[in-house]
Amino acid sequence: MTEPPPHDPAAVALELERLRAAVEVGFARVDGSLALLVQRSDQTDKQLADHETRLDELERARWPLPSLAALLAVAGLFVSIWQATTTR
Repeated sequence: MTEPPPHDPAAVALELERLRAAVEVGFARVDGSLALLVQRSDQTDKQLADHETRLDELERARWPLPSLAALLAVAGLFVSIWQATTTR
């Protein structure tokens, strides 16, 4: 089988068709990869939002602890002062 001359319109059309098919396959592969990345990004965003919600709940639940510690310290100070003044 002999090669057609390079300026043969049928040969050029055949090579262009092969190139178009290769480009379509490449675009399909890139499109699939991008869809996967978008899906992973959405999952990461959901996880981040969930973690932020849980962290906010934990922060709200622990706010009284420092206040209670300070209140108990002040109460302990008053009790010790009261005991010191009543024992004399």
